[in-house]
Amino acid sequence: METQSSAWAVAAKPTGKGVNRWMPVSSQMRAFAAIPLLLASAGCGSKPAVEIKGTDSGYAGIHTCATCHAEIAKKYQRTGMGRSFAVARAENVPLGATYFHPLSDRYYTMAQRGGKFYQSRYQKGPGGETVNAIDKEVHFVMGSGNHARTFLHRTPEGRLLELPLAWYSEGGGHWAMNPGYDRRDHPGFRRAIPDECMACHNGYPALPPGSRAHGADAIFPVKLPEGIDCQRCHGPGRSHVDAASAGKPPGEIRARILNPARLPAARQLEVCLQCHLESTSRSLPYSIVRFEREPFTYSPEEPLSRYMLHFDYPPGKGPEDHFEIAHAGYRLRKSACFLRSEGKMVCTTCHDPHDAKRDAAYYTAKCQQCHQKAHGGAKTGCASCHMPKRRTDDVVHVVMTDHYIRARQPRANLLAPLAERHETQSTAYRGEVVPYFPGDELYTAVAQVYAGANLRAGAQKLETAIERQRPAHPEYYHQLAEAHFRIGNDAAAEKWFRQALERDEAYLPSIRNLGATLTRLGRYREAVEVLKKAGGDAAALNNLGEALLGDGQAAAAVEALRRALQADADSPEALNNLGRALARTGDGAAAEVAWLDAIRVQPDNARAHANLANRLHATGDWDAARRHFEEALRDSTNAVARFNYGTALAERGLLDQAERLLREAVKLDGQLAEAHLNLGNVQLMRGRFTQAIPYFQEALRVTPAMGRARLSLGAALAQSGRVPEAAEQFRAALNDSDEGVRRLAGDALSRLK
Repeated sequence: METQSSAWAVAAKPTGKGVNRWMPVSSQMRAFAAIPLLLASAGCGSKPAVEIKGTDSGYAGIHTCATCHAEIAKKYQRTGMGRSFAVARAENVPLGATYFHPLSDRYYTMAQRGGKFYQSRYQKGPGGETVNAIDKEVHFVMGSGNHARTFLHRTPEGRLLELPLAWYSEGGGHWAMNPGYDRRDHPGFRRAIPDECMACHNGYPALPPGSRAHGADAIFPVKLPEGIDCQRCHGPGRSHVDAASAGKPPGEIRARILNPARLPAARQLEVCLQCHLESTSRSLPYSIVRFEREPFTYSPEEPLSRYMLHFDYPPGKGPEDHFEIAHAGYRLRKSACFLRSEGKMVCTTCHDPHDAKRDAAYYTAKCQQCHQKAHGGAKTGCASCHMPKRRTDDVVHVVMTDHYIRARQPRANLLAPLAERHETQSTAYRGEVVPYFPGDELYTAVAQVYAGANLRAGAQKLETAIERQRPAHPEYYHQLAEAHFRIGNDAAAEKWFRQALERDEAYLPSIRNLGATLTRLGRYREAVEVLKKAGGDAAALNNLGEALLGDGQAAAAVEALRRALQADADSPEALNNLGRALARTGDGAAAEVAWLDAIRVQPDNARAHANLANRLHATGDWDAARRHFEEALRDSTNAVARFNYGTALAERGLLDQAERLLREAVKLDGQLAEAHLNLGNVQLMRGRFTQAIPYFQEALRVTPAMGRARLSLGAALAQSGRVPEAAEQFRAALNDSDEGVRRLAGDALSRLK
């Protein structure tokens, strides 16, 4: 779509810039090598048949305890923990829902077909037809149903994906979006469940040895435990089972299993705090699992700080009186009852972990153990006033008991509906992150950059701590590299990604992101060589496709991106980039299909809409092109979409609209050289030759080797009477890698003579 708008000016081709060149690995997915939970079933009195998978971790099968402790096990199955995770079944998957989400203009349904359960999503096209339909089987249900149920899909390679629509128990049961989905640009069917989520929502899974080595993503087996089991609080139990099976004396049998009641009070509390201590679910972080630890390896036999470290806002800096869904331990520790107990109060002071007590009188009696002279005797119990139910800030469709015990509660309506709040660049917390418990210098430094709260000061602090301690694990160096990349310091990012890879040359997150950094630096050949080391990883293959496109190897990019889609068929990034690569090879029809697939997977994919719009504009379907351009503009942060639409409008002679969009593009991204170039070209098309010159100069400041900008600058200079300067620009353009630019530069020079 190259348009010559005057004797001298050449409009830039829309670039269709790629999606997510930078593919940061979620800070929640770290490098581990797994020690599995051993699945077994056996009765006491006979040798248990223990299935050992991989490293022997000392766990017994999750149903083994019930053979000797049947009554406790029966009661425990009524608790939320005992029902926290399950295979999808008729009793835990409500059906028949059709839910419309107006913010994203998407419909959702829940259905059963052929004995399987599905969550589906679709939109309605301009004529009311069904478009962008996607259908995912529900394999698992996360959540007991006491408050909510979230539905999970397991991909063929073993990733667990959270599906957008959830069921909530409030008001007798209703449908609404999962947390973080009540927005136009929600993650759709793409949010992966990391190890950290599974560690608190279910029993430990049996993982093959090395499944988390070198920073591999969270991949789970087909069979998973169903619910949090006894060993999460009592520690590995196979030795205990073996002793009972061998008829050992009762004292020895008891000695071979941890009873948390025998621990000091602080350690008793930690058994619960492993999952019930979130200072916030917002980007802080609230905790970091030690990088040297593998997932699913915390045992209550050890201090919690050996496994994970907790963090908080500095005093007075966080949201005022925020109340979140995993806040029970955090709020309890703020309470006068806890503080005045001098460390004696623990969760089991009031709660029986083996039984779901729902009787107000039971809890009132617990209060009266310390408050014998308390006022009144309200029928509703002490908790109704001093620990009232409140709507949680982060999961707005859930009401829970606030464990911050206070004499007087806020006067606001604590049950009033809340709108979901979303973090943005302007609203997210930016400042220091402090240790919740006495800290560790290195991890406190990591916490500053881990979720981006304190990037600049944190990067310096982390670099100092790393140079002082020289840790062996690559993740420390990787976190520092990510911080520098987010700041925009690519040279430092490259240095520290390479430092991470010196510690572990196969460390996948750093391979992915070093390749992305080199691509952003324009060092495409180096990026290709780095990314080839990642093997069949989908994200790395997508980055490889980006690098190959940058290097002009479109056919090789197509191959890499098809491999990425074999590993992750619903990757909108890879589908969009595949469209770009196919278009570069001249296969526009196949590119159009890839972009439509990217939009089907992610209907708000602004870059795919913009690229498809470019294609439709080129084929003459302007009405459809405009619809997709307008969809792309719904992303208020997308500079490339504005550039592409502005360029198309300029080519159609709609210069006022074109100039407005191109100005928006450079305001959003001052480094988008093509937008500066086309702003100048619009001025040329208006005959404003002198006014055009600064735009071309800015394009060349950003990208000095841009031959098209030199052509246009030469044209503007020539039309302004500055012929020697124009000739200088045309001569420089003769060295451009694009044959068409070289030809036009030669023609321009001949006209100057």
